[in-house]
Formats: sequence, structure tokens, C-alpha cells
Amino acid sequence: MLSERSAATVRATLPAVGAAIGEITERFYAQLFAAHPELLRNLFNRGNQASGAQKQALAGSIAAFATHLLEHPEQRPDAMLGRIAHKHASLGVAPEQYDVVHEHLFAAIVEVLGEAVTPEVAAAWDEVYWLMAHALIAIEKRLYEESGSREPRAWEVVGRVEETADVVTFRVRPADGGPVRDFRAGQYVSVGVELADGARQIRQYSLSGAQGESVRQFSVKRVHGGAAPDGEVSDHLHAHVREGDVLQLSEPYGDLVLDDIAGRPVLLASAGIGVTPMVAMLAALAGDGHGAPVTVVHGDRSPADHALRADHAAYAEKLPESSVHFFYERDAGPGARSGLVDLTGIAVPAGTRAYLCGPLPFMRAVRAQLIEKGVAPADIHYEVFGPDLWLAQG
Repeated sequence: MLSERSAATVRATLPAVGAAIGEITERFYAQLFAAHPELLRNLFNRGNQASGAQKQALAGSIAAFATHLLEHPEQRPDAMLGRIAHKHASLGVAPEQYDVVHEHLFAAIVEVLGEAVTPEVAAAWDEVYWLMAHALIAIEKRLYEESGSREPRAWEVVGRVEETADVVTFRVRPADGGPVRDFRAGQYVSVGVELADGARQIRQYSLSGAQGESVRQFSVKRVHGGAAPDGEVSDHLHAHVREGDVLQLSEPYGDLVLDDIAGRPVLLASAGIGVTPMVAMLAALAGDGHGAPVTVVHGDRSPADHALRADHAAYAEKLPESSVHFFYERDAGPGARSGLVDLTGIAVPAGTRAYLCGPLPFMRAVRAQLIEKGVAPADIHYEVFGPDLWLAQG
């Protein structure tokens, strides 16, 4: 993929670029938003920009892609690229925007590294960038063709359910009365809202209902920022959106879907609001009559904090070979376990395909335990809400 000459240059300069990538991405975003303030208002997540999460994710993806080109020159990192492309497609990213990113990213590289960026170095990293960009553009083009549209669609809120003190489920249908395209269990939609300051912010929420329905359902947890600002969009949805209101939704995207599971055991592990794609997956497994063992694991602060708990349990009960393990930090009650999720006493059948969704520490811990139990790393799949900091942190 990478030319021999560029590979040698990238290999020699990767340590220096890697060491400076945090500063490079910091300057890149500052320059990008100075030149195109509309991108911060109407496309990029302002909360992730304020926290630095998006900068870390961008830095991690560039370093990971370059490293992969050097270590596996015969392979393209499709898993990483696919995850990014699905997120881009849900936001409606267009090919010409890669030119804008290139302009400001390479200006930042030159500013930070100075005279170290010789013409040869610039050409090598330019090749890395466009290999990644063109691969993403191609994947995104295919996703847009499959979904039928790159533009968001107006959806009317026809139901609102208070699941917990901090989680609300919205049920929506097309405002134009048109048909509803089906989705794959585990996918998400981008939801766009106009905030009080006029900014149009977009967030992704997993579809938490069953497939094949005439309405779509997604569940939103109110984000309490603590030291950081509260979630702009989640707070707006909780406080202001009621039945009869109209939201802008993308078509469904996301690569955490049930693949290669025919006749295989499945494990669905979640924590907190990570339950949402898992409920949709359980509904799909129940609807398909999946006969192999299905292990359901979930961790939460308490039963009262466990969103969609009734659906979580009900769909699992419809499966002939299911086992359910709910962990609560307090008020566990009969049939549940106290404390954090621990797979020590849980049987994991050979050949299990596992799906994880929740906070990064939770997913890291579960993944490590699954590998100890003999699950192949290639059979462990995950979804990160927000920038993929698992990739950024190695």
C-alpha cells in the first residue's frame, strides 16, 4: 500500500511524529475552526472538543494507521477504517471535506515539526494521509449508496418513555409519512438538534427497539459532566423534546452488528447506557430463533438505573439457551449479583462470539477475562459511544 521509499521515511520519522501528534492535532483543530467556524457549530461535537477526546481519537487513528502500514503492508486495517467511516457517514461527511482537513493538518505538522519536515518527509506523510482518506471516502461512498441518502430526514416524536431518572426513550416516525428503512441490530442513528445559541449539534444514539417496526426507537442518557460541561444534546433532548416535536435523523450506521453467528454461542456484555445496542441484538436473536447459547451480562449502579431492564430480561427469556447475569453496585436484590461485572463464575462456551458496549474500563476488563476463558480476540467486538479512545490509548 505504502511505497517503499515513503515506508522508509515514515518508519524513520514515526517516533517524532508520534511524540508530537497531540500538539499537532491541537493546532490542527484550532486552525480548522478559525477558518471554518461553521464546522464546530454544526458538525463537530463541541463537548468532545472541549474535553480533548476528539483530539486524542484523531491522533490515535493517524498513528495507528501509519503503524499498520509499516507492520502489515499487505493488509488494509478495514476494522479501524470501517468504524471511522460509519461514524463519518452518520454525520454526512463529504469527500471534499478531506481536502479541508489535509490543508490544516499539514499546516499544523509543519508548524510543530519545523525544519524536520523536509520535502521527502512531507511527501511520505502526504501519502499516508491520502491512503487513509481515499480508503475512507470509498467506504463512505458505499455506505451512502446502501443507505439511499446522505442527507438527514425529519422524524416526528410519537412517544417518549422515562426509562430511569437519567434515560429517556424516544419513538419516532418519518414526518413525511414515507417508509421506514430497516436497520441491523446494534446500529445507531445521528440525531441533529438546534440549540438555544443557534448551533446545530449532532450526536449518535443506538437504536434500542426491534427490527422491522414502522417506528424507530432510541434511548438517550442525560450526560452529567461533573467537572466538564453537561451534555449539550442529551440535556436538550431531555428538557425540551416532547411528542409532536420533529428531529433530524440520519439513516442507521455502525459496524457492531451480529455477523457470523449462525449456530454459534453469543455473549452480549454491557454496562450503563451500553445496554441499548444489546437490547436490539437480543430482540433480533429472539426474532430469529437463535438456538445456540446466549450469555447476557450487564452491570449498573442499581436496578433503578438499569435502562430497558424489562426488555433486556424479556428478550433473553424468549431464547431457548440463554443465561442472564445482572450486576449492581447496590440494591442488587434476588436473582442479581452485587458488585462490578465479573465473569469468573460464568460459563463461556467454546466458539463464543462476544459483543461489548460500555465504558472503556469495563470493556477492557471484560475483554481480558474473555481471552483468559479462551475466546479468540478476533471474536470480541465492541462499540464506543463518542470518540474511540480505546484506539487512541493503544
